[in-house]
Amino acid sequence: MKTTPSTEASATMTQQRADRRNYVLVTIAYWADTLTDGAIRMLVLFYFAQLGYSPFAVASLFLFYEIFGVITNLFGGYIGARFGLKLTLFLGLATQLVALSMLAFAPPSLLVVPYVMAAQALSGIAKDLTKMSSKSAVKLVAGAGEGQLYRWVSVLTGSKNAIKGLGFFVGALLLSLFGFQTALIMLAVLVLTALVGAVSTISGDLGVANKKAKFKQIFSPNRAVNLLAAARIFLFGARDVWFVVGLPVFFITVLGWDFWLAGGFMAAWTIGYGFVQASTPALIRRRIANAQAPDGRTAMWLAFALAAFPAGIAITLHAGLIPTLSVVGGLLAFGIIFALNSAVHSYLILAYADDAKVAMNVGFYYMANALGRLTGTVLSGALYQWGMQSNPFGGLIACLWASAGFILIAGLLSIRLPTPTRTVVGTWKVEE
Repeated sequence: MKTTPSTEASATMTQQRADRRNYVLVTIAYWADTLTDGAIRMLVLFYFAQLGYSPFAVASLFLFYEIFGVITNLFGGYIGARFGLKLTLFLGLATQLVALSMLAFAPPSLLVVPYVMAAQALSGIAKDLTKMSSKSAVKLVAGAGEGQLYRWVSVLTGSKNAIKGLGFFVGALLLSLFGFQTALIMLAVLVLTALVGAVSTISGDLGVANKKAKFKQIFSPNRAVNLLAAARIFLFGARDVWFVVGLPVFFITVLGWDFWLAGGFMAAWTIGYGFVQASTPALIRRRIANAQAPDGRTAMWLAFALAAFPAGIAITLHAGLIPTLSVVGGLLAFGIIFALNSAVHSYLILAYADDAKVAMNVGFYYMANALGRLTGTVLSGALYQWGMQSNPFGGLIACLWASAGFILIAGLLSIRLPTPTRTVVGTWKVEE
């Protein structure tokens, strides 16, 4: 039976509607996991800081979270390529439910460092399985159009961070109102609802399972992907080296902020950061002559610009200027430029990724992202505890100088990033 142009157009429109529906459903599932992920972080951080744990001990609670994030991204890309992205998405939500239940229903005697680290390990696995699945799915449902891919990944990335920021506030607020374990039960109910909804509504396979996919293919031979992954390690290490432990501990111990205020400010910062990410296509396009999307030079210049902000905050704190104004004002400026950096990176990995290996390329890239977070988390606690021995501001100053150094390394690595060029209409290829 021959197909007519009208039937082909109808089939195309039907597929486009299905793709948009899946994009919305995947994004909602990702939001639910992201909200709980941000809330858990604030709950664990503030609860154990309140119990008198040192900054390094608090950082150690997230050690397995980040280590297993690295491992998950390494194996998650392979699992997604071998069995399909829908499986990894559902596995991520189910694992988050188990992690929440471990903390929510444990007797108080079990809430010690090793047990919490184990629960956090599962939470790290859950978060990165969900993230890898959702971001890889965007490449598959956005189609070949470069503009649509750029817009959709920016919206997904930006909305994720806005929701994670909301999670920071929700976690701090629930801790203040209901206590540690009751708050976790509420979050578990949310994830269970999202899992049931995703399983019952997402159609299709979100990519074709490739039974011939081999684990060694995780390690990308693509030079552009490898360079971007290396830059990502230092970019996200630069954020977390002061943001994960140093900054919230500084707020509650040095500035004397309440939990809800510290969590609320970090939430507002992360939400604003997310909105900037979602707006990046419009913001960046105005700065790039005759270009539809950013390239390696964009990532390089944004990194060099970003390095000035943690260095500037460190200098003002060392000079004894108003600490609240220095940190809050500097953090707001840092957030804007960091959001642009992150959104450009999130676009470039999909532009560089091979269509047939998108899950593997994205998994490898976010493995590097998790490695950067792991490094930043450990250093955040260690440097803060070391620096605070000299003066109250010394801990945060040490973290800030480490951040500036990491960002400069990310910028230097970005110099060698190739430029994605559209040699075929609708298709991005890498110019080596």
